[in-house]
Amino acid sequence: MTIKESSSPKELTQRFTPFEKPVNPIKAPVFDLTPEQQDKYDKVLAHFTSLDGIAMNEEAPAKSPITDAEKSWLTKEQFLRYLRATKWNVTNAIKRIEETMIWRRSFGCSGTETDLLTAELISEENETGKMFIFGYDNDNRPCLYLRNGYQNTKPSIKQVQHLVFMLEKVITFMPPGQDTLALLIDNKPPDSKFVSSKFPPLGITKQCLHILQYHYPERLGKGLFTNLNWLFWGFLKLSGPFIDPYTRSKTVYDVPFVDYVPAEQLDKEFNGSADFQYKHEQYWPTMLKMAEERHRTYVRNFERLGGKIGLSEYDLRLPLED
Repeated sequence: MTIKESSSPKELTQRFTPFEKPVNPIKAPVFDLTPEQQDKYDKVLAHFTSLDGIAMNEEAPAKSPITDAEKSWLTKEQFLRYLRATKWNVTNAIKRIEETMIWRRSFGCSGTETDLLTAELISEENETGKMFIFGYDNDNRPCLYLRNGYQNTKPSIKQVQHLVFMLEKVITFMPPGQDTLALLIDNKPPDSKFVSSKFPPLGITKQCLHILQYHYPERLGKGLFTNLNWLFWGFLKLSGPFIDPYTRSKTVYDVPFVDYVPAEQLDKEFNGSADFQYKHEQYWPTMLKMAEERHRTYVRNFERLGGKIGLSEYDLRLPLED
């Protein structure tokens, strides 16, 4: 389906940077756990509260201490996401969380100053705006757009790093009370000035899907696809076996984005009232600054609340009082 322009003219608002906050009001999360689920959560919390460190691998069994950045990542919602993803199996949830912590350290996105995944490394990958954070959906999820037609680099590990970097940034844009994101994927035919009209190679696709499903469980709230063509359906047929049922259940094909995203925070190309233009030199530093400001709020709330494992992301994301 190709999005058509509305027959009635809209009053458009020009925009070059992300939105500060969602249209709809913020709501506190509700943790409605059964006694059995609460008991399992308590066991996971107790395990990580008493943990003295993490070993990177079996060949290097010496444990390195858990950093403050990792403690702030080990939130109540984080434990619940992994418990749900493992069907409330305590042993499996603990194993997967520890494996993700090891992966985050090795991939360079653990939240320390020595992380390899930096804005400088990724900037070139995003020069055409093939991924960008813009607006919030009707449920206050921050929207991360993926535009295959704006591909500007050849397949490499940097494309995987690019996806992880943008995932980490869009998570900082989550408002209090929301811990999932919306992926809006536009398969509009590419401009000839870009590198390729093809979808990523299957190897890179599998690697990205593994990272999304294994290290970011329960993070996808909604996946929306538009401008679908035969090339996309062929790609989906190849990659489909590697997409887990949970992820597949969250995806919607060929439905107008405006059905899920408030018009005032949606680009005119998708029948919204925002006239968004991606200009890298303007968008990139602004997005990074906004993400850093939110991260600082998160860290300061973490410190203010005692620097403990198991704090709620709702409290950590609340704006600081003057």
